[in-house]
Amino acid sequence: MPGAGMSMVPEDLVELGRIVSAYGVKGMVKIQPYTDDRSVLQDIEQWWLARVSPRDGKLLSAYTAVQARRVREQGTDLVAALDGINDRDQAEAMKGTSVFASRSQFPSASDDEYYWVDLIGSRVYFEDSGELAGIVLEVMDNGAHGVLRVARHQADAQGEPAPILDAKGRVREWLVPFVSEHVPEVDVAGRRIVTRFPLDF
Repeated sequence: MPGAGMSMVPEDLVELGRIVSAYGVKGMVKIQPYTDDRSVLQDIEQWWLARVSPRDGKLLSAYTAVQARRVREQGTDLVAALDGINDRDQAEAMKGTSVFASRSQFPSASDDEYYWVDLIGSRVYFEDSGELAGIVLEVMDNGAHGVLRVARHQADAQGEPAPILDAKGRVREWLVPFVSEHVPEVDVAGRRIVTRFPLDF
C-alpha cells in the first residue's frame, strides 16, 4: 500500500468511500463515495487507506497515509491519482480498500449546511410524542435522496437510550427518508433529529 504508513494517525478519521477498481492504465483508481459529501475527498489531499471487514467493520490492516491528486467526478464515482501508484496493476491491487479523511480537514460548512457524517450518532425523536426513536448509524444515498439508517432505541428509566431488540436478539433498524417532509428538524450541534416518518411504513 502506498504512503509513509508511519505518520501519526488522526483520531477523527471518517470513512468516506471505497476503491472499487483501477481507472485507465496510468495508476488512477475509481472510488465509490459513501455519501453525497464527495466534495470532501476532492478538497482534501491527504487520505488514509485501510482494509475494513465488510461484515463487522473491523480494520484488517493498518492505516496508511497517501497523497491524492487530480480527484474528479466520474458519474456517481470519483477517480483519483494516488502518489506511489503508477500503473494499472498497482491500482487493481487497491480494490476493496476503504478511504478515510480527518474530520478536522473537512472544508467549513456554511451556517445552514452540514456534512452527513456529522449526523452519525445523533438521537432521533418522534415529532408527535417527543419520545426517543433511535440513534443514527449512517446516512445512505439511494440516488434520489438521503436515507437515515436508525438503530431503534427507547429511553430507559434514567432517560438513557436502551436498544430495542428483535426475536434474534439483534437491534432493530429503521430506514427514514432524509427529506424535509419526514425530517422537519435537524440540530447538528445538539445531536438531535426530529422525524414524523411512521414506524410501520
